[in-house]
Amino acid sequence: MDDITFAARRATSSTSRTEADAETRFRVLVQSPLRAGILRFLSARPTEQFDAEGVMQAFGRMRLDVENCLKELVDSGVVRRVSGDPLTYTAARVDPTTPMGQQLDNFLERRAAVGIEDTSPSVQRFREMIGRDEKMLAIFEWIRTAAKSDISVLILGPTGAGKEVVARMIHELSRRGQEKFQAVNCAALPDTLFESEIFGYEKGAFTGAHDRKPGRLELANGGTFFLDEVGDLSLVAQAKILRVLEERRFERLGGSKSIHVDFRLISATNRPLDQFVRESRFREDLFYRVNAFSIRLPSLKERAVDIPVLAQRFINRYCAANGLTLDAKRLSQDATDRLLSYHWPGNIRELESTISRAALSAPGHVIRGEDIQFLHSPLAEGTTTSGRLPTLRDAERTHIAMVLEAVHWNKLEAARVLDISRGTLYRKIDEYGLEPTATRRRREAVGV
Repeated sequence: MDDITFAARRATSSTSRTEADAETRFRVLVQSPLRAGILRFLSARPTEQFDAEGVMQAFGRMRLDVENCLKELVDSGVVRRVSGDPLTYTAARVDPTTPMGQQLDNFLERRAAVGIEDTSPSVQRFREMIGRDEKMLAIFEWIRTAAKSDISVLILGPTGAGKEVVARMIHELSRRGQEKFQAVNCAALPDTLFESEIFGYEKGAFTGAHDRKPGRLELANGGTFFLDEVGDLSLVAQAKILRVLEERRFERLGGSKSIHVDFRLISATNRPLDQFVRESRFREDLFYRVNAFSIRLPSLKERAVDIPVLAQRFINRYCAANGLTLDAKRLSQDATDRLLSYHWPGNIRELESTISRAALSAPGHVIRGEDIQFLHSPLAEGTTTSGRLPTLRDAERTHIAMVLEAVHWNKLEAARVLDISRGTLYRKIDEYGLEPTATRRRREAVGV
């Protein structure tokens, strides 16, 4: 082999290695769905500059995650940092003849790949936990702190504030993030089913038990066990849960073998557990077990500065779900003002349904103030038609009645909006003597 041929082959081999190295480095770079998404986002707007907060709001992710991804993209040369205060970022001009430029072109020409992280339901819900309010920024830090250990966490907050979202975030960020997350709604679990659902049962334990069934605790082994609405547990159920927390062992219903479980406990409630303890409605020893570290979520009204940000996130979700471009719908200023003036008793869940209805009913590109229809009448703060302050019972009765009328007495949908079980809803209907308006008017018309 002559020297020219050898040199040519060596140059070819070197080029191949360089291209292979560039391909490997780029593949690792875009392995993260967030890094890949930010790269596509900036590349689609080559003339615009975005600071970290703008990217954070676009993707609904925590600042630290966004800043880390931006740093890695800058270090790889596909994103450029622009000096200023604050620092801004824009897509870098990469020579298309270089191996990195070729990889970037191939990446941008391909349809955005959906990774496991993007398809995870929990990650989709994480994107609601965005916000600029100081209270939410503090909560993000508490979530990260709680995720560093296996300490039991109690999440407090009103219905619809995102308690399960926070529980899933803690789980995903913890060392148990790759294991199962088992959620149990204590309010929807009657005492007759509690033991079989939580502990499982052996074949033949009772009529209809044709096979062995593992319980939620057994399925949560190695992962996280989430007790939602823990304040609704009966005293009998509380005693059984306390024993498991102390011993980390249990027996299946109808079985005698003791099963060891390793799990992390997270609980949530909208009930005043400390008051329940004083009233002997919640065991004091269990309260200290579940309340080793507490996180209180603010209501949506308490973080009103985040309402426009959340509303835009829900608009984007609506557009994506209906095959529209992300800028197909936007809020007008009067619509935003209307959202900010409302009291949001249903919190984030109510905001999402309100935005979806408005986006559907808006005839054009812009969502107007008149397109915003609330489930509840925006009454003046703290007043009633009689001029007296309402009792908690009055407020609950009115709230449930409004939701039932708004969903045309579809009890399944009403229970979902109220974030309670259908059994609880039926009990409330009986307790307050609620009935459809049309039925009541017919009864009144015949004098019954």
